[in-house]
Amino acid sequence: MPEDDKKFSKQLIGKTVVSKTGKRFGEVGDIIFETRSGELIHMVLNNPTSYTEKLELEKDKEGHILIPFSAVIAVGDFMVVAEEDII
Repeated sequence: MPEDDKKFSKQLIGKTVVSKTGKRFGEVGDIIFETRSGELIHMVLNNPTSYTEKLELEKDKEGHILIPFSAVIAVGDFMVVAEEDII
């Protein structure tokens, strides 16, 4: 995995995840990636909001909510996700 990608994924940890319409989902707790290709697959959500809990999104074995990385449309101060891509 290129060094830049590692730095990039570290910078994402702790960012607030919001939808395009500004609904808060929680914070990025971890990033799950394909080890061989380094492709980012999921974000693990920390402190999910009650709104997020109601969505019945995919969860890992520990019960953490997973958001597919393909749903991310912008990364800045926030991780902006396209809600229609995750539900």
